[in-house]
Amino acid sequence: MNDKSGSINSVFWVSAVVITFLVLLGALAPDLFASAATKAFNFTTYAFGWFYLISVLFFVLFFVLFCIFLAISKYGRLKLGNDEDKADYPFFTWIGMLFSAGFGIGLVFWGIAEPMSHYFTPPREGMDPLTAEAAREAMGYSFFHWGVSQWSVFTIVGLAMGYFQFRRRENGLISTTLTPLFSKKKDPVLLKKVIDILAVIATVMGVATSLGLGILQINGGLDAVFGIEQSTMTQILIIAVMTSLFLLSSSTGLDKGIKYLSNINLGLALALMIFVLVTGPTVFILNTFTLGIGDYISSFIKLSLRLTPYKGGTWIRDWTIFYWAWAIAWSPFVGAFIARVSRGRTIREFVFGVLIVPPLIALVWIAVFGGTALHFDLFGGTQIAEAVNNDVTSALFQTYNQLPFSFLVSVLSILLILTFLITSADSATYILGVMTANGTLNPPLFPRIVWGLLMGAIAAVLLLSSGLEGLQTASLVSALPFTIILIFMCISLLKMLRRETIPVRQKK
Repeated sequence: MNDKSGSINSVFWVSAVVITFLVLLGALAPDLFASAATKAFNFTTYAFGWFYLISVLFFVLFFVLFCIFLAISKYGRLKLGNDEDKADYPFFTWIGMLFSAGFGIGLVFWGIAEPMSHYFTPPREGMDPLTAEAAREAMGYSFFHWGVSQWSVFTIVGLAMGYFQFRRRENGLISTTLTPLFSKKKDPVLLKKVIDILAVIATVMGVATSLGLGILQINGGLDAVFGIEQSTMTQILIIAVMTSLFLLSSSTGLDKGIKYLSNINLGLALALMIFVLVTGPTVFILNTFTLGIGDYISSFIKLSLRLTPYKGGTWIRDWTIFYWAWAIAWSPFVGAFIARVSRGRTIREFVFGVLIVPPLIALVWIAVFGGTALHFDLFGGTQIAEAVNNDVTSALFQTYNQLPFSFLVSVLSILLILTFLITSADSATYILGVMTANGTLNPPLFPRIVWGLLMGAIAAVLLLSSGLEGLQTASLVSALPFTIILIFMCISLLKMLRRETIPVRQKK
């Protein structure tokens, strides 16, 4: 097909061929593929780990402060759209969509698993595991990893794409946000396509591996609740059901399937969080949250730049650098989806809704769930941390076993994980459709179905070949060039905002 708006372009075919090749390589030679991918990741995180840390800190200190300035200044009245446009979605639905776009499933998976992992294996050498000191350090690092740093990356892409797509009426491609930096005399078509292909590959790989993690957690929950054995066959059946459901949702469009599922996701997540807060160690949770916020603020700079060149070790690379690389690799998908559902919002609303609300929900979630698990281990003599060390998918359900109505909340949590997976996959197929159909807001159904089937197939092949970790690692390598793209995206957005005419405040 030609490259007219709404048609499938060369980005689709090149990306599909590359991904198919990687999947076949992972299926036919999983050990070789995983080894090569791991070596590539180890090299990039070792050689450029400092670059990831400095870049993300730059995004936080510069771009976050810049966004806050925009929000409280006259520029905060600028809309991602025409001045008279109204927001496409109500506030609760909008926040639900932001929360569901690849973020919620990670939080459900790691909300207990991460603090308990750090509690069992402390981040600092010489710190005794399974102690009060290790528990505090575990919560401090979990707050740091799920706080504003990740969302500063998503905010950059989301604000830039929302501005160019709806304010400037450009197409919804990552490369378009860099247009002001290109020469007006010569359009670098090849460079733009390379950028868009990188965005597609990072999105597909990232979503497929997150689907794999979610499927493993569902299987772990089914094992804990119903005694259904954790096996490859069970996981393949879960993939088949999930793929069918998110393809059905995808066919209904953005304003039906994703919208309704996002409302369910946020409502059910908040209900479960309130349940654990009330039935768990409430005062301990509130104290943990308060102390955690203090530790997060006071240690932010130190944690942001922490490396261990004198002692060696891989903890920082395995956690902090991994998280930052993962957030950057995911930023094309999450940022593009945030931009799409934020049409009609002012910059002030966007900054509040994207940069403050999701990280705040994450910190409260970790304090409630992670704090509850830590309390049981510290004061109740349970061994949740040890169980998590043996099987990370068991974290949530091991904690529920210490609470009332454990069977019911476990079933509801399995349902929540499933709806999060469906929403993430549905959102990804929509954004991939946009990316591979010249940035149109209404991509054809065909590429969305192809991407949906391909993501389900990738997850299945990887689980069969045990190459999940290898492909997850491979997807993160794309974070390195995207870090540079994000820096230029900041410059491009600043350049365009300086030319804006600020709308006059209307008197009521």
